[in-house]
Amino acid sequence: MKIRVLIFICIFQNILYAQKPSLKIAKLKYNGGGDWYANKTSLPNLIAFCNLNLKTNINHEDEVVEVGSKELFNYPFVHLTGHGNIVFSQQEASNLRKYLESGGFLHIDDNYGLDKFIRLEMKKVFPELSFVELPFSHSIYNQKFNFPDGLPKIHEHDNKPPQGFGIILKGKLVCFYSYESDLGNGWEDKDVYKDPETLRQAALKMGANIISFAFTNY
Repeated sequence: MKIRVLIFICIFQNILYAQKPSLKIAKLKYNGGGDWYANKTSLPNLIAFCNLNLKTNINHEDEVVEVGSKELFNYPFVHLTGHGNIVFSQQEASNLRKYLESGGFLHIDDNYGLDKFIRLEMKKVFPELSFVELPFSHSIYNQKFNFPDGLPKIHEHDNKPPQGFGIILKGKLVCFYSYESDLGNGWEDKDVYKDPETLRQAALKMGANIISFAFTNY
């Protein structure tokens, strides 16, 4: 079943059974030794924020799915993060490509140190495509919340400006890569990094924009 059809069914079910969330999103588990499991509280907090502010009906559980699993197609949105090495086998790369071609959406969030690995691995997925920087006018920055200057800067890292990159397949954004921003850290529980609430809210709002874009541009 194509992901876009699954989203339509889930939305219809949510209307009929408003008390039972049927949409699920997941963290992507990969090989290579990198900490795919980083930011343990980030997705649950983002889901709660979206359910409150976007009126989505996403299951609050922190789901995990492997890159090469057929279960990947059960999730219209998957989130990948970490600090270290990532390795996709050819089967995993092929599976991820089929998922994205079928209407799935991948958000990659550099938790610092991810960049040199993820760029190589995404070339396995789409050898003919490269990440392109999205202009600030792109609709992903202008969903419910407006970010006229692009991604918010949550953590300093190398003191570079945050950048939002995308993989565009047949005119459609199928993967959004937030670099030098660290949105996932901003989604964490308040006591994890003790960031100012203004930064946490900015991170959550941008995360909600990504969710909103993924669910309305399939």
